Amino acid sequence: MSVRPVSSASPALDDRIARLRRLAESEPRLEGVLLYGSWTVGEADAHSDIEAYLYVEDKHLDDFDARAFLGQLAPLELAYTNMYGILAVVFDDLMRGEFHITPAGQGIEEVPTWEGMVHLPRPEAAVLLDRTGRLTRAARRLAEFRPPEPAATAQQLCDELANWTLMLAHVLARGEVARAHTLLHAVVGPLQLKLCRLLRGSTAHWLTPSRALEKDLPAADVDRYIATTAAAREGELRTAARASWRWSRELGAEAAGRWGIRVPEELHERIADLLAGHRTD
Repeated sequence: MSVRPVSSASPALDDRIARLRRLAESEPRLEGVLLYGSWTVGEADAHSDIEAYLYVEDKHLDDFDARAFLGQLAPLELAYTNMYGILAVVFDDLMRGEFHITPAGQGIEEVPTWEGMVHLPRPEAAVLLDRTGRLTRAARRLAEFRPPEPAATAQQLCDELANWTLMLAHVLARGEVARAHTLLHAVVGPLQLKLCRLLRGSTAHWLTPSRALEKDLPAADVDRYIATTAAAREGELRTAARASWRWSRELGAEAAGRWGIRVPEELHERIADLLAGHRTD
């Protein structure tokens, strides 16, 4: 398969990807290699990592030494299986890498199921190796960008925000400041950003909604997000949590006006009261 080379803002990453292609072609146990992430959507820069699926022929899965294979790309400073079951590596130039070592049979069949989650605008460029043609056909299913369905997604996000903000309120009332800090920033914040992106028609970075936030969303939305952040100090955190819930409710009201979603106003008021330190029983 002949593909016109793709250049990014990171020559080092381009070179490593070109080397990965050559190494994969010379490794008979690999049926295919598929890139994903920032390079495939034209957003790679000097801080980007390399992310790929290595599709190993099923009969060779147990004897394929992925660490040794990747060590041919560049010397490895770190290589381990991370919390998601992905082989994570750090090369000697501090470029990160994440590699899914996947049996080719079922793995390639699953690629079309990523529609709506993964976007490969140039599937032929993302496919570095395809010995059978199966991987290219599967990757082409991801060429069209499919934004999330607005009404159902907005309803899900609004319900999630109510549930997790209520938990945040209870945790704060208990005095667990560090736990509340984590809930606000790691759980509630990303849900808010997804709802905001949905409303603004900016869903390209859906899986990581904080990515390129300052470029993707209006300054007013960025300011509202910043107001929901705080250090893990109780007073600041309580103020941020109340600001967060106000923004969640405003986003929910906007979604209700646009798509007719259900908003349980009484529950929302009770959550606000709990965040304000008022008894709700």
